[in-house]
Amino acid sequence: MWTYEKKLEYPVHIKNTNPKLAKLIISQYGGPDGELGASLRYLSQRFTMPYPELKAILTDIGTEELAHLEMIGTIVFQLTRNLTPEEIKKAGFDAYYVDHTTGIYPSAASGVPFTAAALQSKGDMLTDLHENLAAEQKARTTYDNILRFCDDPDVKDPIVFLREREIVHYQRFGEGLRIATDKLNSKNFYEFNVEFDR
Repeated sequence: MWTYEKKLEYPVHIKNTNPKLAKLIISQYGGPDGELGASLRYLSQRFTMPYPELKAILTDIGTEELAHLEMIGTIVFQLTRNLTPEEIKKAGFDAYYVDHTTGIYPSAASGVPFTAAALQSKGDMLTDLHENLAAEQKARTTYDNILRFCDDPDVKDPIVFLREREIVHYQRFGEGLRIATDKLNSKNFYEFNVEFDR
C-alpha cells in the first residue's frame, strides 16, 4: 500500500534549539487535534466508506498525515537536541525531560498523553466526512496558535506548510462530501430515511 521515500515531505532544518516552542508543537504530534489522531481516524474510516472515490481520499490524506507526523517529530527533535540541564530547566522542559528525556512522545502541549478518545470512526459516510471537515479545521487552528508563538523562520516555514495542507485536506473532504451526497437519493438520504419516519 505504501512506498516510503527516505525524506520528509517538506524539509525541516532548524538551527536553534527552543524547548519552550517544542512543548507547544508536540501537540500536533499527539494532541487532540494532531497528526497521529488524524492518520488513525482516516485510515480507520476508509474501511466502511461505500464508494471507491471516498476510500481513495481517506487513504491519500491518512497516509499524508503520517508524513506530517514525521515532520512534527523532526521539528520537536531538532528544537530539543543537545540541550544542557540549565536550558532544560530554564525552559520548563524538565517535567517532560524526566519522563521522556528528549524522546518524541505523543502528547498534547498540556502534557496529556495521546488517546484515541479524541477521534471518531462512526461507520456512517456523512457523519465521518463531517467529522473530518471539523478535524481539519481544528488542526488548522492549532497551527495558527503555534504560529502566534513562533518567531524562528526555520520553524515557521514547515509549520506554515503543514497549515496549508490542513486547508487542502479540508477542501478534499468537502469534495468527498459532495460525492457522497450526489450518490444519495431521497430513499436513502438520512434526512428522508423512511426507516425513521413516523
